[in-house]
Amino acid sequence: MKNKKIIIAGGTGFIGRALATYFGLENDIVILTRNLNETNNSYNNFKLEDGIEQRVKLVKWNGKESGEWCKEIDGSHMVINLSGKSVNCRYTDKNKKAILSSRVDATKAIGMAIKNAINPPSLWINAASATIYRNAIDKPQDEFTGEIQDDFSVQVCKAWEKTFFEQETNNTRKIALRMAITLGNGGVMIPYFNLLKFGLGGMQGTGKQMYSWIHIEDVCRAIDFFENNRELAGVFNISSPNPVSNNDFMKTLRDTTGNAFGLPASKWMLRFGAAIIGTETELILKSRWVVPTKILNYGFTFKYPNLKNAVENIVANTPKSKYKLF
Repeated sequence: MKNKKIIIAGGTGFIGRALATYFGLENDIVILTRNLNETNNSYNNFKLEDGIEQRVKLVKWNGKESGEWCKEIDGSHMVINLSGKSVNCRYTDKNKKAILSSRVDATKAIGMAIKNAINPPSLWINAASATIYRNAIDKPQDEFTGEIQDDFSVQVCKAWEKTFFEQETNNTRKIALRMAITLGNGGVMIPYFNLLKFGLGGMQGTGKQMYSWIHIEDVCRAIDFFENNRELAGVFNISSPNPVSNNDFMKTLRDTTGNAFGLPASKWMLRFGAAIIGTETELILKSRWVVPTKILNYGFTFKYPNLKNAVENIVANTPKSKYKLF
């Protein structure tokens, strides 16, 4: 894909930056963001490497209403929607409402912009989450046999996907990405490296809960794959074909970074710590055993199918001071 216009909604975070970097050398990128400083039309904390930054434009939107940003949708080739309040918070009523509405409202707004476009994009990719599947400790969950229950996180995922597929975009192909925890230089690896650095990189809870993950480069490559294979649509799990237990995940991190010692954290310690830092233990203790059967059936090959190689790549591109004290 070259010289196309790609819209990334909610694209100033870890995944959005990676996508802008991956596609930005040969395509024009428009990032829709709430964080734009209207006085100078820039977002000071948003930096990309030379050769890419000049092909990236930031456009302000509020994630729920039509506006000037809709003009960017018209004539674009692909829209990638990553918008949504972080789930790394306490599940108060206020936060629950914001988590749900930020996803549903943004999806509706993009759907309306696509519906009203004279030249709508050929592909709309909407983020979703592998958290939609139940707490699985007995067997893996895929797109065909996975079981979906009804706790708060699952309700959000269901409403998000339902809203996405309800949008009337007859000339735009739609794919929902049920993404596992995404690993790379940034994002979730920052708190993991901090744990390792201070000797707290042991297993969490029993350590038996499954940990589904994907390398950020494979997220980018999967989106490229969907763009190139135009018969594909619907829901896809985006996760490594080789999930691991929490214990194995933390051990791989320790071994790769040279941190021999890692104090484990019991459930009560995690509950206490989560309350202090303002998050939920579900993010750590839920067993996410997800496999990407559908994309594998269509011939996608992962660059990083195994955790060891993925973590080695990330650590090789991370300053040692980030994960070791000395």
